[in-house]
Amino acid sequence: MNDKRATSLSDALDATAEWAETDEPDELDDFVSGYADEPDPEDGLDGWGDDDAAPTVGALDLIERHALRRAAGLRTELEDITEVEYRQLRMERVVLVGVWTSGTVADAENHMAELALLAETAGSEVLEAIFQRRQNPDPATYIGRGKVDGLKEIVAATGADTVICDGELAPSQLRNLEDRLKVKVVDRTALILDIFAQHAKSKEGQAQVELAQLQYMKQRLRGWGGNLSRQAGGRVAGGDGIGGRGPGETKIETDRRRINDRIAKLRRELKEMSRVRETKRSQRRGNKVPSVAIAGYTNAGKSSLLNRFTDAGVLVEDSLFATLDPTTRKTTTSDGRLYTMSDTVGFVRHLPHQLVEAFRSTLEEVKESDLILHVVDGSHPDPEGQIKAVREVFAEMGAEQIPEIIVINKSDAADPLVLARLRQREPHSIVVSAKTGEGIAEAITYLEAELPRPGVPFEVLIPYERGDVLNRLHQEAEIESLEHTGEGTRVSGRSNEDLVGELARFAV
Repeated sequence: MNDKRATSLSDALDATAEWAETDEPDELDDFVSGYADEPDPEDGLDGWGDDDAAPTVGALDLIERHALRRAAGLRTELEDITEVEYRQLRMERVVLVGVWTSGTVADAENHMAELALLAETAGSEVLEAIFQRRQNPDPATYIGRGKVDGLKEIVAATGADTVICDGELAPSQLRNLEDRLKVKVVDRTALILDIFAQHAKSKEGQAQVELAQLQYMKQRLRGWGGNLSRQAGGRVAGGDGIGGRGPGETKIETDRRRINDRIAKLRRELKEMSRVRETKRSQRRGNKVPSVAIAGYTNAGKSSLLNRFTDAGVLVEDSLFATLDPTTRKTTTSDGRLYTMSDTVGFVRHLPHQLVEAFRSTLEEVKESDLILHVVDGSHPDPEGQIKAVREVFAEMGAEQIPEIIVINKSDAADPLVLARLRQREPHSIVVSAKTGEGIAEAITYLEAELPRPGVPFEVLIPYERGDVLNRLHQEAEIESLEHTGEGTRVSGRSNEDLVGELARFAV
């Protein structure tokens, strides 16, 4: 029986050997997999362009971010709650709450719309949004007692598991709201910190976000029941035994001490990292290289403009706080002068002071710049409010005296009447569209005219064998005339004092 099976197998193999030698075309030669479709232009790569073109760093970052994005309705839930873990992978279902203390109804609605965008960026599903007209937030529950009862009914009816308040809540307000609503309560500051924690990529950015979160958390430590008020003594207190018994530290004191230790360590690490950034800035200052900082409200199009100006290839996404890590690129003016352009973290209304302090070394790029490109979203319902919020942060950083150009972006989607109103209110402004490229050339010309110009005149005769000196003049000086003569290249123009001193031996 075994011999018969072996013979039949051998015959079958011999038969299949003839398949490769047949001249008949294979029926599967024309088969195309359904997974071999053209790349989706929405995947951030724009189809990758040419065959030899590689995706930009920003496109790869965008793919990585979207690959782990949570989807509504998907969940992995353990049925037996006695298991070690009980988890759900799903989008949080939230209700938004705001207090309207000043301004118009339109202002209150714009604030709630922005809070909804922040919540969606953090990965949640907004079910309902309410706000209350009050002179001041209630010191106990942020909103009035009757409004809390109404909010509890909304939470129960919608099945929400989180309430987000449009303001920074005191620890007592958080505790009182959670006790009454029986769901998690998050304030605006914690929401923004959560978005920053998701989007921080560099070591410095992650350390800055962690520092801000710990500073926020330290004032809000609380336990369930007596959990954080229990005292440890005897062997519970680190195994001290005899001599270690007694009241000891409470749990909340232990946690606060650990947070303080971690904060101190993070500050030391950030101080070391800031030295590297400061060294690079000092080198640029020593070389008299002008610097331009792109700053503005979040999602105004700062990274898109940087890509337009310098082909930086940084991540671009239509979401709040898409990029946190600053990017600096070298570029040149039309006459060859070298300058740098930096993209900074976006600002927002009521930016948490913990973030301003933690990101101070990063925001120094704005303070130490020679010119600020203040980007404004022209299609936003309240662009004037964006300008005001950003200038408040400039004042907090001490950068209000730096020359500023208002760049009104997204002109392709903005109302022409709004653009005209902004141009009238901000005479030192220009209208562009980073998406279509409209106005970019005019913006670059405007920018170059506002860059600090060298102040010392010179006239030199550069020998032809000193091409390095001529190249440096093209990069660092403003050349007014250039003539090739029999003795060398005669150049006149303006430059900084240090370079003119080095050119003294070539002076004519």
